[in-house]
Amino acid sequence: MEESLTDLNLINEALEKKFTQTQAKAMNPLALAYIGDGIFSDTVRKYLIGCGQQNVNLMTKASISYVRASAQAQIIHALIPELAEDELRIVKRGRNVHSQVPKNASASDYCYATGFEALLGYLYLSGEPQRLEALMVRSIAVINQLKP
Repeated sequence: MEESLTDLNLINEALEKKFTQTQAKAMNPLALAYIGDGIFSDTVRKYLIGCGQQNVNLMTKASISYVRASAQAQIIHALIPELAEDELRIVKRGRNVHSQVPKNASASDYCYATGFEALLGYLYLSGEPQRLEALMVRSIAVINQLKP
């Protein structure tokens, strides 16, 4: 099956699309959380591999301790004092949006986790890679400190 040049151009346009802070702030918090979830998961996976882990089963189990709702809720609670006003607004918007809570998470943890993911998505889409990286490093450190 051959892709047309138009299709490839449309795909590239979508992948390279830049958003202003105003545009990112105006997005649905669940859309921000959607991209933030993927970014955080990828970062955790890269971290685990960077620590020398090679066993996929062990990495999968280890990654859960970082990406589950209760862990992300703990992360955002630890990060709140460090957030700028506009970042805190994004967290609150994500926290307050109504969504279906999975069976394995408390409603409160899931709401805060959504706020955390929305913040990461916002920073990613609005072109703030240094701030995004700093918060993700702090996030991993928060969970590492909680481990026995």
